[in-house]
Amino acid sequence: MSAERIKERMSGNEAVAEAIRQVNPDVMPAFPITPSTEIPQMVANFISNGKIDTEFIPVESEHSAMSAAIGAEAAGARTMTATSSAGLALMWEELLLAASNRLPIVLTLVNRTLSGPININCDHSDGMGARDTGWIQIYAENNQEAYDNYIQAYPIAEDPRVHLPVMICQDGFITSHAVENIDLLPDDAVRQFVGDYRPEEYLLNPGKPVSVGPYSISAYAMEAKKNQEDAMERARDVILETAARFQNLSGRKYGFFEQYKTKDAEIIFLLMGSAAGTAKQAVDELREKGKKAGVLKLRVFRPFPEKEIAEALRNAKGVAILDRCESYNGCGGPLGSEVTAALFRHKVQIEAVNYIYGLAGRDFTVTHVKELYEEMHLVCTGEKKAVQHQYVGLRKEN
Repeated sequence: MSAERIKERMSGNEAVAEAIRQVNPDVMPAFPITPSTEIPQMVANFISNGKIDTEFIPVESEHSAMSAAIGAEAAGARTMTATSSAGLALMWEELLLAASNRLPIVLTLVNRTLSGPININCDHSDGMGARDTGWIQIYAENNQEAYDNYIQAYPIAEDPRVHLPVMICQDGFITSHAVENIDLLPDDAVRQFVGDYRPEEYLLNPGKPVSVGPYSISAYAMEAKKNQEDAMERARDVILETAARFQNLSGRKYGFFEQYKTKDAEIIFLLMGSAAGTAKQAVDELREKGKKAGVLKLRVFRPFPEKEIAEALRNAKGVAILDRCESYNGCGGPLGSEVTAALFRHKVQIEAVNYIYGLAGRDFTVTHVKELYEEMHLVCTGEKKAVQHQYVGLRKEN
């Protein structure tokens, strides 16, 4: 039975801060960086006003924030932090340690481009840069999803089958600072859904001493890595189970991805984050003209739902794979590489073209999506050769 819905208007940062207040984690170390600064600011206000009893730790850098988060989580405290862009890059070493030590930390990442040149606007280069650090990654299209994803993060991370850290990602400024209507859940419903954190192993348990982060010789390190990968694979089931429980609570349905008008679609746009809303609007307008377009909005990037994506695309004629990030590999972006590999492995023979869009906050419009549809249509009918790794909306020289 669904819980009561509380109607509100909030920015994405406010929505995540509200979810944090409802979860009431034990510890939050954080260092400010645009555009995620508001989240620790709001949490600090909640603490000062006596609304939560989280221990806020002001630190001197993002590296220190994740170091403190690792220490707190290892000691048995439910811990979270927030960052963006260069802040996540400065955490790099510690991200790997958090995952390999199997610590269920939650990090709310407000996606912002990595330098240089210096820019504070949205793309996915920060999250994608950390895609192989061992963290589960879940992306939001809008403020509602940012709130909902955060509430689901702890049951996923802390499940004994998983015990891995989770990044909850939303697009900087586009969702983080834009105000939208949102349905909140009651505090008691959220806390019951998340539950209490009772770690089996932790440093401050005097009756059962453990070592966290020890040196591992070659005879054991590879097995530890395999155990970590096994946990990531088991996270697939836990993510879906948690989503099913959350649907019972909220009435809102989540999975690895959302399929929008894809059942009979000939051309599908595959992308993540806020631009999915733009693509959906374009699809609606294309459908009005009898053009069979659809959107596959990827929500869970790690673990990567390879088989499910391949099956969702199997009956289409073509897929436009849209990356808000450049891999600098000379041939495309992260989604372009992983989705095409999924299609190949599962023997899905459709046209697949990788596009780069929206870097450093560059506008991505309904018109762009419609233009891509027309190009993909020509590719699928054999009237045009597919050109990979194109930049959408790139300024042309005169």
